[in-house]
Amino acid sequence: MADLSGLVVVVTGGNGGIGLGMATAVAEAGADVVIWGRNGDKNAAAEAELRATGRRVLALECDVSDEQQIIDAFAASVAAMGKVDSLFANAGIGGYAPFVDMSLAEWRRVQAVNLDGVFLSLREAARHLVERGEGGSLIGVSSTSAIHGAPGMEHYASAKAGVTALIRSCAVELARHKIRCNTILPGWTESGMLDPSTSSPTFIENTTKRTPVRRWGVPADLGPAAVFLADPTNLFHTGDQLVVDGGYTVF
Repeated sequence: MADLSGLVVVVTGGNGGIGLGMATAVAEAGADVVIWGRNGDKNAAAEAELRATGRRVLALECDVSDEQQIIDAFAASVAAMGKVDSLFANAGIGGYAPFVDMSLAEWRRVQAVNLDGVFLSLREAARHLVERGEGGSLIGVSSTSAIHGAPGMEHYASAKAGVTALIRSCAVELARHKIRCNTILPGWTESGMLDPSTSSPTFIENTTKRTPVRRWGVPADLGPAAVFLADPTNLFHTGDQLVVDGGYTVF
């Protein structure tokens, strides 16, 4: 694991699931961590868990579908920590509806968090990093739904595909500022959005059979990738899509 001592990492949606898995990993690697989440109780529990790493930790309530809340949360993060070196735009929501029945309101509900929220979070972080002039790392958390079809989740898949395009464009534009921009694409992962205990046994069996490592991922599986992407020594790695899915998409 890289040494992230002295760095400050923001993880949106960092109070549970994949977000907390990544936040824990970067904290264990030495970074101070800020997590954003909408649920105050979950924020408090995650903050206490992360403090056990011995790092500085701050939890802020923020709904990433609200532009002003993002602006305020980022300003509060910088005020408390002194700077931000990396931001993981991870906050996301799910949803399901047959495409022919999907309303515009449902489409926009998911897009507001999963794409607009990513854009706004990355924009605020980019402004800060450009102004500081010391480089940094921006990471968009997408999904393997951006690669393969996701029936009944066209709004979710479209947003996640949009994240990959957004990151590629940022990678080109921000490279001159020494800002690296990459995407993580998790596969089937046990989290608040995908709970094996409430999923169809047939669905779990089918997805597991198609996964070469023969299991779903867990949030900790995303940790090493998060540490790698936050590592400031990886100066030549940008514009990439890092798939962490146990081989699901290539099998």
